[in-house]
Amino acid sequence: MNDNGNWKPKVMIIGGLIGALTGLGAAYILIQRAEKQNIQPSLSPGEGVKLGLGVLGLLRLIADIGNE
Repeated sequence: MNDNGNWKPKVMIIGGLIGALTGLGAAYILIQRAEKQNIQPSLSPGEGVKLGLGVLGLLRLIADIGNE
């Protein structure tokens, strides 16, 4: 008895945990940099666009892994 749908929730949970840990790590780095410079962290619109494009590029790379 092979349950083909059983792997999907596991992949979603693992992916969510990895994403959450990555986000926490990025926030920690941002906070540390702001504390060293003694400023409040902020994100300009240009930096937000660069960050969004970087995330999309990463997702594209991950999607291409399955196509090979």
